Amino acid sequence: MLNAFRRRQSTQSQPIAPGPCNNLFQQIFAVRRDPLGVLLDAQHRYGDVVRFEALGYVSHLLCHPDAIRHVLQENSRNYPKSVSYDLMKPMMGEGLLTSDGDFWRRQRRLSQPAFHRQRIGAFAAIMTRITEDMLDRWQPVAARGQWLDVSAEMTRLTLSIVSKTLFNTDVGVESNIVGKAITVAFKEFDRRLAALFALPDFVPTPSRRRLKKAIQTLDHVVYRIIEERRRSGEDIGDLLSMLVFARDEETGESMNDKQLRDEVMAIFLAGHETTANALNWIWYLLSKHPTVERRLHNELATVLGGRPPTLEDLPKLSYTTMVIEESLRLYPPAWVIERRSIAADQIGPYAIPPGSTIILSQYITHRHPACWENPESFDPERFTPERVAARPRFAYFPFGGGPRICIGNNFAMMELQLVLATIAQRYRLALVPGHPIEPEPMITLRPRYGILMDLVPRTEAETLRD
Repeated sequence: MLNAFRRRQSTQSQPIAPGPCNNLFQQIFAVRRDPLGVLLDAQHRYGDVVRFEALGYVSHLLCHPDAIRHVLQENSRNYPKSVSYDLMKPMMGEGLLTSDGDFWRRQRRLSQPAFHRQRIGAFAAIMTRITEDMLDRWQPVAARGQWLDVSAEMTRLTLSIVSKTLFNTDVGVESNIVGKAITVAFKEFDRRLAALFALPDFVPTPSRRRLKKAIQTLDHVVYRIIEERRRSGEDIGDLLSMLVFARDEETGESMNDKQLRDEVMAIFLAGHETTANALNWIWYLLSKHPTVERRLHNELATVLGGRPPTLEDLPKLSYTTMVIEESLRLYPPAWVIERRSIAADQIGPYAIPPGSTIILSQYITHRHPACWENPESFDPERFTPERVAARPRFAYFPFGGGPRICIGNNFAMMELQLVLATIAQRYRLALVPGHPIEPEPMITLRPRYGILMDLVPRTEAETLRD
């Protein structure tokens, strides 16, 4: 993903950005070992525009909110997706996550109405019900005093939610098969990102055979459901129906089966992997900050009084929302965005040549000392309206920004609010002593060793003491 290494003198009028000049292979192995540490160190050493170069390939890390705004919003047409996104095309195809240009714009127009606030609001009760079902399954585990791998639980939960809201299907054998196939595909993409050298695509390695089988499994399930929905001709209100019956406002055309299939896969990524990891980091941070956890419980007790949260409750759960936003700041599931420059550009005083890979890292900018005081501390109060208004817009961009801002951002935030409020009313999740917690930055920012936690039931007396 990131190659680094020596500076050359610029022949352009603008200077080239500073950057490391380490031994090539030393730098490559440093990136493979600790990409977050390498990027943080680069920003601290060289500033807000850092140039990396190796074997003729040039990359620039951009850290300041003004530079983020320039690439994602002001001059976005000069910065399409980088080639790294091609790694996901075997599963994602030409969905919103991987496509570009006019085709992407058409797909965005077709998909946008499905994610309107009013339409996704209909899914709130489904999200709460599925979460309560999970909590019922937790009861015997809590009674026995056993710990749970919360990361595995959150993955199952978000898969159940996305299956129901996307396909209107209950989680069963087929959904479990889908979840396993997605996991296989993600592992293969992670392996490709981490590989020093890539074999040609036609070489049938064991991991590529597993990927091919996983994609065949997903295609079989998705195409069958699309065919059944088209045959029924019924709009049953789930996301798939919204996409099947969507019409381009400019051309009147709808999506064909291949386009529908690709968008379904993109929704699985956004509604499954990223949301699960966001929840993982929320539980970890709450377990380490009991004062924040108590204030969260106080708000939930005051607003909800022990009943399940509803869509109408969410505007009243302001501190709950701030907890989520601060967690997304410290551990953004989508921790890096890559673009490539088409034409030469200038960012700050520095020249950006055509063909340069542009690295925008939420993990880095969310810790920028010019925007965040004590950036490593967990402080939900950073997200009061007054403090948000005082910061640059792109100091915080967990869902990206500009024309390509995540289409499911409102869906994800609603899901996070409802799941957090539902679980936190019934349990405290306490990190198992000695269990290591380490971010694993691959396609998403995961906890490398999972998150083992004890379930502590919240009795009525405990709620009152909060």
